[in-house]
Amino acid sequence: MEAIALPHKYNLTDEEEKKEILRQYRGLLKVLKPKIKPGDKELLRAAFEMAVNAHKTMRRKSGEPYILHPIAVAVICVEEIGLGVRSTLCALLHDTVEDTDITLEDIQREFGPEIAKIVDGLTKISTVMDANTTQQAENFKKILLTLTDDPRVILIKLADRLHNMRTLDSMKREKQLKISSETVYVYAPLAHRMGLYAIKSELEDLSMKYLEPEAYRSIAQKLSDTKRERTRYINDFIRPIKEKLEKSNVDFEIFGRPKSIHSIWSKIKKKGVSFEEVYDLFAIRIIVNSPPEKEKEDCWKVYSVITNEYNPSPERLRDWLSNPKSNGYEALHTTVMGPQGKWVEVQVRTKRMNEIAEKGIAAHWKYKEDTTDESRFDKWFQQIREALSNQDSNSLDFLQDFKTSFLAEEIYVYTPKGDIRMLPIGATALDFAFSVHTAVGSRCIGAKVNHKLVPISYKLRSGDQIEIITSAKQKPNQEWLNFVVTSKAKQKIKDTLKEEKRQVADEGKYILQRKLEHMGAAMNQSNLEELANFYKLHSSLDLLYDISVKKIDLKELKEFTVSGDKLVPPKPIAKPVVEEKIEIETHTRPHHQPHNKKDAELIIFGESSDRIQYTLANCCKPIPGDDVFGFISTGEGLKIHRTNCPNAARLLANYGHRVVKTKWAKNKEISFLTGLKIVGLDDVGVIHKITNLISGEMKFNISAMTIEAKEGLFNGNVKIFVHDRDELDELCKRLLALPGIERVDRYDTE
Repeated sequence: MEAIALPHKYNLTDEEEKKEILRQYRGLLKVLKPKIKPGDKELLRAAFEMAVNAHKTMRRKSGEPYILHPIAVAVICVEEIGLGVRSTLCALLHDTVEDTDITLEDIQREFGPEIAKIVDGLTKISTVMDANTTQQAENFKKILLTLTDDPRVILIKLADRLHNMRTLDSMKREKQLKISSETVYVYAPLAHRMGLYAIKSELEDLSMKYLEPEAYRSIAQKLSDTKRERTRYINDFIRPIKEKLEKSNVDFEIFGRPKSIHSIWSKIKKKGVSFEEVYDLFAIRIIVNSPPEKEKEDCWKVYSVITNEYNPSPERLRDWLSNPKSNGYEALHTTVMGPQGKWVEVQVRTKRMNEIAEKGIAAHWKYKEDTTDESRFDKWFQQIREALSNQDSNSLDFLQDFKTSFLAEEIYVYTPKGDIRMLPIGATALDFAFSVHTAVGSRCIGAKVNHKLVPISYKLRSGDQIEIITSAKQKPNQEWLNFVVTSKAKQKIKDTLKEEKRQVADEGKYILQRKLEHMGAAMNQSNLEELANFYKLHSSLDLLYDISVKKIDLKELKEFTVSGDKLVPPKPIAKPVVEEKIEIETHTRPHHQPHNKKDAELIIFGESSDRIQYTLANCCKPIPGDDVFGFISTGEGLKIHRTNCPNAARLLANYGHRVVKTKWAKNKEISFLTGLKIVGLDDVGVIHKITNLISGEMKFNISAMTIEAKEGLFNGNVKIFVHDRDELDELCKRLLALPGIERVDRYDTE
């Protein structure tokens, strides 16, 4: 390899750091070598030099030179996503426009419009999660516009996010929570949708490491402890299949891989089982080397060998050979009963399918002749473009709709003529109607699914065939928004409702205009907004509508004065609180003030030991010792949530600027209500043992207790008052030690 030196303008004094930068850049060139064409090396050198010079005085939070980050992102792009030289140039330059003096014009002059456009897209994304909420969602729309123009933008951004997550240890705790929440809320689903399964799993695992550290460490430890045992089991499972496939002259590779920590944790929560009861801790993957024309045939041949050896679970067969996912994923998945009565998931795919599964959309450019998959991606992009073209939609609604419409897993359903359509999981007959045509959706009164009459709210399943029934008299109503999930259906329903509202509001406009003219004020947007603000309404349309339906009678108008033709509201005016500007000090209360029993224990915020009035969130019921964050909510002041609260990811990802650093103060005077679910054998005296331990030995107050016994098992729910997490953990430990008790889980009391 040719000698490489740092550009002479680079002013680092540390020789070791210079060597490390060059070593990593050489590593990048090495992984990129098969893709480098004549003239590329000069371009790469120019991008490297531009990035080194731009970031020469910058350091990461860990203290290392900043330039190591863009190099690492470029390596991920090449090695783990499969991108090429053009993307590498963009990865090296991705932070220059945002963080340094370099402009887009500089990049365009040096590298041309294509590279400049991608870097511009990356610059827009980087601001997406740091601005205020509406700006954040607005920028998210910009990302998606760029994505549909050039998917490389999002692929490079995913590489950037992956490297940031891998190096998150050096960040402050609140930053770790915010970044991890964004990652699990938007970036991991996006990686999944782009077909990058390995990156999606790693992003989820790394997010969990910071959001649920205890659960993460516990599962990681258990996986480590059971590794040898699992390896032995995988080898026993594989042996007979391997022998039979070799006799069948199939060219294949077979191996086992552990499931990700996050997917194991999801299963534990979803199924309500313990780690030991999660049957598919690993999956067996068989990769077949087949020519394109024999791919399906060979995969089914392998499936036949597996199911001859082990009994399959009929409900667990997933055939993505006949109907690939819209991100191009193709494979056969089956779950079979292996030795020792354990269920094992087996995935069968070809080498081409495997590359697409690992490299996602990037691999599609390699297999462009396979136009069916290409068009699936194109269809997906086209749907996003349609959703984006509606500039009227509320940005935060759009972000939520995008998640449910475009990042969810899909089902495939059929039209009466047998054409296939992809819809997100949870889609209803009405979603299907809108996917056919807006007019069909708007007039839909029911549907026939597999020839049986169903309501429009009926949830569809893969394989359903749907015929829509319409009526000219039907029109959308507000209730429809409660059960549609696709972005298109939601937007069209909202548009229709808004149009109807506008027609009603016209009467209100006429009433208001007469009143304003009588006062000598103008009927302009400024005055309308002033009135909407006064009546605490979201928009002037809401104002005119409420006037029209007599919800507002405008008697307060006489309190206004007119200056020129402008309305001046009465003083003092009760304006709604702007959450972003709440100062923590405004909540401070004197230390000697007696505690209200409904108040939680005092909490200390930030470094300054401010003690602040707050409430505990009902969605997760935190107690002292839980990992928590403070959240300034609309009209309700400060609320404390657990970091593993069901709403945490959404709050931290969408409203990061309202999050307040929080830690518990020591105080044993106040008790907190929490709940335990206890499952065990319905044995004589078991209830007495439980109550004796809780209230007799450990002196906890029981608030409520329900026990349900059925067929030899009992399920108990106990609500108790505890001082902190340590007490609760000790109680759980001692309950589990009682004979006949199988499980003890905390739950959030109502």
